[in-house]
Amino acid sequence: MFTPFFETLRKSGVPVTLREYLTFLEGLRAGLATYDVEAFYFLARSAMVKDERHLDRFDRAFATAFKGLDQITPEQVLEAVDLPEDWLRKQAEKHLTDEERAEIEALGGFDKLMETLKERLKEQQGRHQGGNKWIGTAGTSPFGAYGYNPEGIRIGQDKSRHKRAVKVWDKREFRNLDDSVELGTRNIKVALKRLRRWVRQGAEEELDLNGTIRATAEHGYLDVQTRPERHNAVKVLLFLDVGGSMDPFIRVVEELFSAARSEFKHLEHYYFHNCLYEGVWRDNARRYDQQTPTWEVLNTYGHDYKCIFVGDASMSPYEVAYPGGANEHWNAEAGQVWLQRARDQWHDHLWINPVPEKHWQYTQSIQMIREVFEDRMVPMTLQGIDRGMRLLG
Repeated sequence: MFTPFFETLRKSGVPVTLREYLTFLEGLRAGLATYDVEAFYFLARSAMVKDERHLDRFDRAFATAFKGLDQITPEQVLEAVDLPEDWLRKQAEKHLTDEERAEIEALGGFDKLMETLKERLKEQQGRHQGGNKWIGTAGTSPFGAYGYNPEGIRIGQDKSRHKRAVKVWDKREFRNLDDSVELGTRNIKVALKRLRRWVRQGAEEELDLNGTIRATAEHGYLDVQTRPERHNAVKVLLFLDVGGSMDPFIRVVEELFSAARSEFKHLEHYYFHNCLYEGVWRDNARRYDQQTPTWEVLNTYGHDYKCIFVGDASMSPYEVAYPGGANEHWNAEAGQVWLQRARDQWHDHLWINPVPEKHWQYTQSIQMIREVFEDRMVPMTLQGIDRGMRLLG
């Protein structure tokens, strides 16, 4: 039944062999991906893609081969597998048609939204579900979880669904990126090599072969010469967006982070969420009680640092343009103010975006950040990183 998928991969330019296809089938027979589309995707990709350059071709072929699976009815799914209880609890969630969604009007801007939320908090006395006004679950209210509204505040929901919330009022846990990841980093390292300035520094611990030959010839006996190792003297300051809409990109960002750790001796990194504000952090487990003031970072690292932001730049436009628009806290100054300060401090700056470049035009916040960075934004592809290193160099 998966032969058409195999043929689609070959037609799309993915050099998959029969042996790799049989490995994929063995994984399916072993139960590595049962009733789990994401596990099925990663199993197929791991078995049949051997070069990072073909990942995009694989994704397009996968989408073509399995187009229409989202049309399977709930009854068919229920007949095939027992759903976990927490899934069933969401059965009251209201699924709206395009016409119904078009009828729902936004409240009229960020300030009006926040003012209305304060009023609801004062008036509401208990739990609510399925309505269009109170803070609750399902329904079309601008406040709550598991519902739909074109412009609302998400409260008490594990992750984004429609990507329409202008603010998220939850404390979420993010994990640190792993800088020891090696799989897939080799090609990224090649792209990063453009940003190099070699110097010899440190203790004399490397054999100087030419110097040893010359000294031995001059003195008539073996005279071993050593010299300091060569190191990349470029200084890099890395700001990494973490959590929320960045979760699908964790793996590729980890590969970039790991490659950068390997290539740059002078590398400092900080985490942020969605947009730069008054505080950043090094440890996501302590991001609430051990933040570093952004002003301190601006005053610590000189103009000689290359500043690289890594993030999808996908958020509510209020998070970029408005005081108080930040996702998880109340910010006194707009995100674009802090981004401008970073750009002014580090003249060699760049934004690397994991979202495919062809989709950038459809997200307003990406356009806003591109404007702040004067179009110094590149996609997180090997070609994009190579282009970015040329800009920084």
